[in-house]
Amino acid sequence: MRLNTLKPAKGARTKRVRVGRGIGSGLGKTAGRGHKGQFARTGKGKVKPGFEGGQMPMQRRLPKVGFRSKLAHKVSEVLLYKLESVTADVVDFDALKAAGLIDTRAERAKIVKKGELKRAVKLKGVAVTAGAKAAILAAGGSVE
Repeated sequence: MRLNTLKPAKGARTKRVRVGRGIGSGLGKTAGRGHKGQFARTGKGKVKPGFEGGQMPMQRRLPKVGFRSKLAHKVSEVLLYKLESVTADVVDFDALKAAGLIDTRAERAKIVKKGELKRAVKLKGVAVTAGAKAAILAAGGSVE
């Protein structure tokens, strides 16, 4: 192979189509735009995305789906087994934040039951689910 013999693959480089250049080209007169109508005009053929010619567009016909809570980023969940990593004797909101278990933007925290708790933990001022509370009390801890 030599550099002076390199060529692009067959069909990779096609000649540009010159529209509106006579009847013999196949794209003369109307230049492939058809007769009259919105898309035959210059500059006026563009319509905004989703526009369906005045018909109620698809994004307005279909119902809205889902729900985004405004409180989601304010409340942070902490899994029960992760309480083992907190070194403080009383686990409160500040202790959880210091241990890096909750988001920095969070205003409240809630303990959720997942996994097991092996040591007694004293919780103070933190919301707890019923299952997590039972697990903490079973491990010899307390919830205030």
